Amino acid sequence: MDKEVYVEVIGVIPPCKRCYTTWKNVEKASLTLKSEGVRVTIKKLDIMSKDVVSKYGPIMSPALALNGTVKIMGRVPDVKEVETLLRETAK
Repeated sequence: MDKEVYVEVIGVIPPCKRCYTTWKNVEKASLTLKSEGVRVTIKKLDIMSKDVVSKYGPIMSPALALNGTVKIMGRVPDVKEVETLLRETAK
């Protein structure tokens, strides 16, 4: 049975280098998890959006939310850390 994780990469648009790196690290981690039966849906959100602010409150970019919960804020996670978070969330 497949598990699904919904990931939101929250940052500035157009993306700064840190936000872009976060996005790429999530993409790389999602490819690894795909072979383990975990489907990862990735969406980019603008940190200045009223919808993002009302949903998550004031946050620092880049931020990473998994299934609606902010897990990382204000720093770039490496690929291994993202893989670990995705596995934990998919349980």
